[in-house]
Amino acid sequence: MVVAIDGPSGSGKSSVAKEVARRFGLAYLDTGAMYRALTWWCLEQGVDLTDAAAVAGAAAELPLEQGTDPDREVVVVGGTDVAAAIRGSRVTDAVSAVATNPGARAVLVARQQQVVAASGRRIVAEGRDITTVVAPDADARILLTADERARMARRGLQLGGEQDAERLHRQVVGRDAKDATVVDFTRAADGVVTVDSSELTVEQTVQAVIDVVVRAAGRPA
Repeated sequence: MVVAIDGPSGSGKSSVAKEVARRFGLAYLDTGAMYRALTWWCLEQGVDLTDAAAVAGAAAELPLEQGTDPDREVVVVGGTDVAAAIRGSRVTDAVSAVATNPGARAVLVARQQQVVAASGRRIVAEGRDITTVVAPDADARILLTADERARMARRGLQLGGEQDAERLHRQVVGRDAKDATVVDFTRAADGVVTVDSSELTVEQTVQAVIDVVVRAAGRPA
């Protein structure tokens, strides 16, 4: 069973995708972490993020080890554990330049598809273009969304409440606007079910996604 979940920043897709993976005993793929890992690598290697060819080349050579256990995040680049570093402001402020690079996206999409295949097609994958590009043939395809107020509040909590409002808005709304120039993750494609988590708790959102999955699998909840 492949479960594909897309959504904007702060929609809750990472927390929900991990829990859905746990409930069904599936692997978990955070494709956003892959783009962040590439961004970290480019910054460390001094790659000019405005040089499209250089970034795409770095993607092709990215020495990445990424785990698929929903209970243990493993992101290692060139032998360095970067699981924490890729969530910092240095990478967050730069990741859109990488994520909107068509050449880099093509390389990483192929890598993501390899991860899905290697799981025996037993995985929950989340990101921006899973339902439409990475795994358009997934058994369950979900667009997880939320209004701007809810997304800003959630991301603020994730960051420990240390970000000022302007920076938080830039990281959430600004990044979504940039990423939306290369992939549409704000509207559900044909066959994709929308789950709006604006007024839902995490558990309620998890259950809503599980309901979609069991319906897609043709079995009772």
